[in-house]
Amino acid sequence: MFRPRLAPSVQRPLARSLKPQHALAAVTLAVLQMGASAQTAGQLQTITVTAERRVENIREVPSAVSALQGEVLDVLNTSGQDVRLLSARVPSLNIESSFGRAFPRFYIRGYGNTDFRLNASQPVSLVYDDVVQENPILKGFPIFDIDRVEVLRGPQGTLFGRNTPAGVVKFDSVKPTKKLEGYGSIGFGTYQTINAEGAANVPLGGGLAMRVSLLNQTRDDWVKNTVAAGPTQKLEGYRDSALRAQLLYDGGNALNVLANVHARDYKGSARLFRANIIQPGTNNLVAGFDPATISIDGKNTSELQNYGGNLRVKLDLGGMALYSITGLESVHTYSRGDIDGGYGASFLPKSGPGSIPFASESADGMPEHSQFTQELRLESSTAGPLSWQAGAFLFRESYKVESFSYDSLGGNAQNGYERVKQVNDAYALFGALNYAVTSDLKLRGGLRYTKDKKTFKVEDYNNSDFVPCVLSSKCTLAQLGKAGPLSASPSDGKFSWDASAGYALNKDTNVYLRYATGFRASSVQGAGAFNDQSVAKAETNESIEAGIKADLFNKRARLAFNVFSYTVKDLQLTAVGGAANANILLNAKKASGQGFELDFQSYITDQLLTTVSVGYNDTQIKDPGLAVAVCAACTVTNPKTTGGLALVNGNPLPQAPKLTGSFTLKYSQPVANGEVYAFTDWVYRDKVNFFLYQSTEFTGKALVEGGLRVGYAWGNGKYDLAAYGRNITNQIRIVGGIDFNNLTGFINDPRTFGLQFKASF
Repeated sequence: MFRPRLAPSVQRPLARSLKPQHALAAVTLAVLQMGASAQTAGQLQTITVTAERRVENIREVPSAVSALQGEVLDVLNTSGQDVRLLSARVPSLNIESSFGRAFPRFYIRGYGNTDFRLNASQPVSLVYDDVVQENPILKGFPIFDIDRVEVLRGPQGTLFGRNTPAGVVKFDSVKPTKKLEGYGSIGFGTYQTINAEGAANVPLGGGLAMRVSLLNQTRDDWVKNTVAAGPTQKLEGYRDSALRAQLLYDGGNALNVLANVHARDYKGSARLFRANIIQPGTNNLVAGFDPATISIDGKNTSELQNYGGNLRVKLDLGGMALYSITGLESVHTYSRGDIDGGYGASFLPKSGPGSIPFASESADGMPEHSQFTQELRLESSTAGPLSWQAGAFLFRESYKVESFSYDSLGGNAQNGYERVKQVNDAYALFGALNYAVTSDLKLRGGLRYTKDKKTFKVEDYNNSDFVPCVLSSKCTLAQLGKAGPLSASPSDGKFSWDASAGYALNKDTNVYLRYATGFRASSVQGAGAFNDQSVAKAETNESIEAGIKADLFNKRARLAFNVFSYTVKDLQLTAVGGAANANILLNAKKASGQGFELDFQSYITDQLLTTVSVGYNDTQIKDPGLAVAVCAACTVTNPKTTGGLALVNGNPLPQAPKLTGSFTLKYSQPVANGEVYAFTDWVYRDKVNFFLYQSTEFTGKALVEGGLRVGYAWGNGKYDLAAYGRNITNQIRIVGGIDFNNLTGFINDPRTFGLQFKASF
């Protein structure tokens, strides 16, 4: 959300290292010993993924990849949650947002971007049905009728199109088939939550099939504003609707065409910022904190519309196949909120709760947006030890962003405006080779060259609040230009590459070693009042990992374990907030991350299935001269410069928990003509820094959230009736903060319960 920009102060004024131990060798020995005693009975299904653009057994992919599918996705999506429900469900994945459902920010292995602006780039790429979703607003498209979610950790710059140095989150929709089938699901829960979705698959004959999928999620407002004069009295409700329609032509091996159109329409509350909910000198909530009330004098609203389509064509050319993937996306959004989190101001008779030095109410909007992508890829299809793929990728995105500020103390009238335009053009050439040296030893390598250019311009600006232009009482675009440039055109050309080796220790166990590089193109932030334009140059990442993957006990269990280490040079960071309300792009000389990751699934008995995932990430900023502005009212624990800036060398990356974990357990028992079951799922996220500097108050506590689902399925699984609960322990945590004014924070969702019925045909 846009904030009035006051005088920023960012200057340049590492060193602990935790190296991965010999854990991989120990796990390898343990796996070989466990695999020696096979059992029989219920087996885990083989998981296939397209992490390297081909369908493969996940065990044979020489990289860290996790997949979520089937029942797990159904359970998590029951209560109407947004894409953040995936956070910590696989190792080293964190997702958070200061915009609520509209703008998720992804982090893999602690590596992400906290920037809240609508032209922010992220080092984690989201790919939906083979099309990259570059703008952060596009990344929030709801999860429904999804076949599989894959999370690819580490640089993926060879085979995927945009900004992937941290990894890729990949969604694959359920595709049309030649069978008449479908499903419908309806759920009712706390706060009058209704989650309805369904899909119908219809064969049309002649190789044609169509699938239409629908989603509608609604929730009533459940937070009351105690400020009677506030323009928004009830908050936290929403309506989130989405549609996907697909048409498939299957001409056998010769030609395959899949067309996809999709849309989303969302309206609800923006993120609720709550003033002074943090006890000074601690990171605890204040005594008597009530999630169901808020005290604000600003307006709160959020809406977006997203439309898109893609066309995927596969053509057999004899010995090779040609793939063409064309994508179009457009999104429009507007989000407005009370940033100071309270009412009034300290210089007025009434203000609160707690200290409100000055009022801040603002909004961001995107009135124009278009994204076009085109990929052409040739892939070998002949048998033999050598296989390959090569192609070209084009990307163009053009959009305008509007930022508004409002006078909360004077009737909420608009008193500031800025409009910027950004155009991003990129192209890439790429290729990859796979070679089987023997039946057990397989080598892979890839190379990609990317050319990326952005053109950024401040088109309009005025601000009559505070103000920088004291003599005129109004700052215009011409006056703003005296502070510095109003446009920028950074251009980058980079090579990315990877090399890996996979070796089969036996028919059920593979080990691998992978080295990969990636990069993220330069970013721009426009000038504002007291705020010169800032440009962050391109960052590059080098990563090495080694792992083992195994099916155990005659496929009653499955294990994947890896260790990794990476170094990012010229890491793009955003100095968000501080007492001067800075929001400045900068580069750190280096940052590093290292750790390990574990995925484990097992049938303990034929009726008891469990999964465990763990990610350990030790991240560190390495730049002795990097200093940033600090909070207005918190306890900073970093050393400071003589100018009062915090030296952040050695700090962990923001929103980078050292430890994440998840656990699920399902018990099922046949009863009559069906099955009674209980499914529980738990996620853990370690403490996090909200900002680049470290402080007592803006360090988020560890978070544990649990879910429970108890139900009865019958008719060979066609019908399912269940009761569910989310965040069943009702653990409320501060998950983000606003630091320029007071001790403002925002929280996770409280406990909810509900019922769901699903029928398939």
